[in-house]
Amino acid sequence: MFSQTTEYALRAMSCLALAPDQLVPTTTLAAMTKVPTNYLAKVLQQLAAANMITGRRGVGGGYRLARPADSITLLEIVNTVGTLQRITTCPLGLPNHGPNLCPLHRSMDNAAAAVIKMFDGVTLKNLIDQPNSLNKPLCDARATQDITVHGTLRVRNGVAVG
Repeated sequence: MFSQTTEYALRAMSCLALAPDQLVPTTTLAAMTKVPTNYLAKVLQQLAAANMITGRRGVGGGYRLARPADSITLLEIVNTVGTLQRITTCPLGLPNHGPNLCPLHRSMDNAAAAVIKMFDGVTLKNLIDQPNSLNKPLCDARATQDITVHGTLRVRNGVAVG
C-alpha cells in the first residue's frame, strides 16, 4: 500500500521526533532506521523542501523537525513524499459507471478513506508516545544501536536515552 520512500520518510520522521531539539546526522538516521544512506539523503531533501525538517551541513550538522512533533501528522509525511489516493471514478474507464463505483472499487475506496482518516489523526508525538512492548516507534526489537549524536543525545535500541 505504501511505497518504500513513504516507509523511509515515516521511519526518519519518527526517529527525529525522539530528538526534537537535536541535529541528527544522516548517517545516524540511516543506522537508526536501517535505510541506505544515499536513499535516505534524497528522502530527507524532499522533507526539507516541504519544510517538514530543517538541516545544516558540515561538522555538527544534521536534520531536526521544523515543527513540534504534535503538529505533524502521518498523513502530512505521506503526502510530502507520495500520496494516498481515493478512487473517485471507475479505474477501468468504463463509461457506464460514471461516478458510481462497482462493489470492488467502492470497497477499495472505503479502505483508502479509512487509512487517510487514521493517518490524518495521528501525529508523530502520538506515535512516539504509544506504549508498546518495544518501547520505541520502530519495529526492530533486536536492534542494538547505541549512538551518540553530537555528544548530547544518546539513542539506544532506537530510543533516546538522554
